[in-house]
Amino acid sequence: MLRIRKAGLQTTLQGQARIGQRFVGMPYAGPADPLSMALANRLVGNPADATCLEITYGGFEAEIEIACSMALAGAPSDLAVSGQAHSFHKTLHLQPGDTLTLAPPVQGVRAYLAIHSAFEAAVQFGSTSTYLTAEIGGLEGRALRADDTIRARGSTTFGDTLETPEALRPVFTHQFALRATRSSETDLLTADSERALFSEMFTIGRQATRMGLALTGHTLTVESDGMMKSAPVFPGTIQCPPSGLPIVLSCDAQTTGGYPRIASIARCVRHLLGLMRPGDQVRLLHRAPEAALEDDQRKQNFFSDWLEDGF
Repeated sequence: MLRIRKAGLQTTLQGQARIGQRFVGMPYAGPADPLSMALANRLVGNPADATCLEITYGGFEAEIEIACSMALAGAPSDLAVSGQAHSFHKTLHLQPGDTLTLAPPVQGVRAYLAIHSAFEAAVQFGSTSTYLTAEIGGLEGRALRADDTIRARGSTTFGDTLETPEALRPVFTHQFALRATRSSETDLLTADSERALFSEMFTIGRQATRMGLALTGHTLTVESDGMMKSAPVFPGTIQCPPSGLPIVLSCDAQTTGGYPRIASIARCVRHLLGLMRPGDQVRLLHRAPEAALEDDQRKQNFFSDWLEDGF
């Protein structure tokens, strides 16, 4: 068991995405950064999508109430167990009475705390993942707070001590290059705006949540009367509202939208959306759909020896 002392800005229980539920208006949810969650789970012998804590901007503290094996991956920050410094990407074997603290990260946004056998959470619409807007999944469908106690699903101890290979540890930065394809309404952009979309550097605006991230710095022009019918959207869809400032949809994205869909982030880099914070810079690199599929397969192959079930 783990008793929360400080929950930080937003800590939720996240597991697998809710695949196959969008027809009833249910977003995917799940981890904003699935690669980091998979890496944390690997270190404690769990499947890639086993339920973890997603800790946003650190400031987290918890007391260990039972011997357990845990691991952290994601946005790097100072990690301490009972005052002693420890590192991410390594199995931690903790004892009752230990205190785990996590400082705010300098780069990146979210860290993932995994426990052997996964955290216990409510299964709703086929997943344990917390979706705050509908108050489902996780612990009572809400973010964790001080004095909450969370439990593991089964045995909490793992016999091995593992470390993520250095070459597989994500690099955190304030600048990102994202592969992206044209989308259903890209043709509604003026020629200059489409050129800017795939060549200029954008800045992440103040809106940077699990639902979506605003891109600022360049105003795009869409040749539309603003009366477009709502159409399906997904995590990675880039929409352009009348303001001309694009919005990149993330893991909690709604299922339909009425703004033109001007591009789509390739799956191979979609996990990077969970790393971005306001002020970070991003540039979109145009890819044909076939090239984006090949990029994703290469990335999955790169991690396959370590993450056997992908991410």
